[in-house]
Amino acid sequence: MAKLTIRQIEDKLKTIELEDDLFLHSLKNDDRKGVQQLLAKWHSRQLQQKEMYEKHIEMTRYEVRYRNQGFHYIAGVDEVGRGPLAGPVVAAAVILPEDFFLPGLDDSKKVPEPKRQEFFEIIKAKAGAISIGIIEPEEIDRINIFEATKKAMLSAIEGLSPKPDFLLVDAVKLITPYSMEAIIKGDGKSISIAAASIIAKVTRDRMLTEIAAEFPQYGFEKNMGYGTKEHLDAITLHGITPYHRKSFAPIKDYISERE
Repeated sequence: MAKLTIRQIEDKLKTIELEDDLFLHSLKNDDRKGVQQLLAKWHSRQLQQKEMYEKHIEMTRYEVRYRNQGFHYIAGVDEVGRGPLAGPVVAAAVILPEDFFLPGLDDSKKVPEPKRQEFFEIIKAKAGAISIGIIEPEEIDRINIFEATKKAMLSAIEGLSPKPDFLLVDAVKLITPYSMEAIIKGDGKSISIAAASIIAKVTRDRMLTEIAAEFPQYGFEKNMGYGTKEHLDAITLHGITPYHRKSFAPIKDYISERE
């Protein structure tokens, strides 16, 4: 019987999921370099999928624990934007269904930007509930960034429907009517918090991109309000915008020098 072509083998490998498949074993005896490369890629892909599944299991341990205690609507809560010199602080609260599975979902800082956009849409489509809290620079200046962070989180939680019965929060302890656990670096330990981190990050990045269209000289679409050299040089040259946080150094110093 004629050997399958490299292309035919590649197509067939896409349908195979089990290590003990007879077709896989037959390929081990095929001395064509292209076939062995395809076989190596298949094994590499399977290993990657196994690692992502194991990561998912690890990141659902908090959700499993509290579901076993009788909680049904477990919300992950996270925020982005504490450190930038400009733009709002944005928090998200997300309730995921029990069977939610999104391979590769992690702390938004570890997920490449194109994948974050993809994950954002998947989470929006599959989540049981999503809510966002936004605190603008003027209020950040008035109440300080830590209080603004908590206020954004509480606003996101308040906006959830259905209401949560348990909260998993990234690091911050909140005073709420709901039972909760604050998890240090929770966006890399809880699937619900990771989902919230993606929603918050993409939401804030899109807001900064819109601000960049209004004030293109600051490069907000690239620096997202953080104090890069380009951003600081633009402040020196053009001054500050209504979106800058006046209580943050070096913005505060810039204002003092001109008074």
